[in-house]
Amino acid sequence: MQRTSKLAALAILGAIAASPVYAENKSVATVNGISIPQERVDLRVKVVAAQGQQDTPELRKAIRDDLINIEIMSQEAVNKNLDKQPETVQLLELSRQQVLVSAFVQDYVKSHPIAEKDLTEGYENLKKNLGGKEYSVRHILVEKESEAKSIAAKLKKGGKFDKLAESSSKDTGSKRKGGDLGWIPVGNIPNAFVKPFGDALMNLTKGQISEPVQSQFGWHIIKLEDVRDLKMPSYEELKPQLTQRMQQQAVQNLITELRAKAKIE
Repeated sequence: MQRTSKLAALAILGAIAASPVYAENKSVATVNGISIPQERVDLRVKVVAAQGQQDTPELRKAIRDDLINIEIMSQEAVNKNLDKQPETVQLLELSRQQVLVSAFVQDYVKSHPIAEKDLTEGYENLKKNLGGKEYSVRHILVEKESEAKSIAAKLKKGGKFDKLAESSSKDTGSKRKGGDLGWIPVGNIPNAFVKPFGDALMNLTKGQISEPVQSQFGWHIIKLEDVRDLKMPSYEELKPQLTQRMQQQAVQNLITELRAKAKIE
């Protein structure tokens, strides 16, 4: 699939190169009479510059050479009628649509900026939803209830939670860290954990260990390691993420509206 997608991208570039609109632009090269416009080089430079590379003569030469290779291969693909293969035709159309969707979304986001009032309100709601505390959580996950009860008995006799997690837990992501799941804001607990786990955790006090708790993943023994005040990042620190999230939500709302208006059969 990946190879076919690359072929589709090459064919699109070949089609663009043949367009009279682009042919009128200043050319950086001509391949078998087909012009490669300066504008295309500039676009590629803009993309790689956004990824941290510097705009240098060497970079532009490399991009020019790459575009020449793409033009040569796309022409060969067309000569072999690969652009007429049913799968390629569909991939070309999908690629065209993806470019249009990207342009549409960028235009919408640009013309519908998120108001500062909405951003500050979103920040305050986020603070409220996260709560004022965060929990340091550990757990041990095993397959059977009998295993969980055996570990619980060892803990009651003074066994070390982290050592038992390392030796017994089947949660590969946390067992090497002694069952440590990190710090979780109280408001995120319902989203971070399955309900039986979250409910049990919320009933613990600092330093307390739960009785065995069953979830779809097995049997858990949970420890509320520590509790501290949540250090909320400042508004300015979170503003870029808040903006992005609200933009994404605005676009999703727009899609819902457009689907409601569209005639879908």
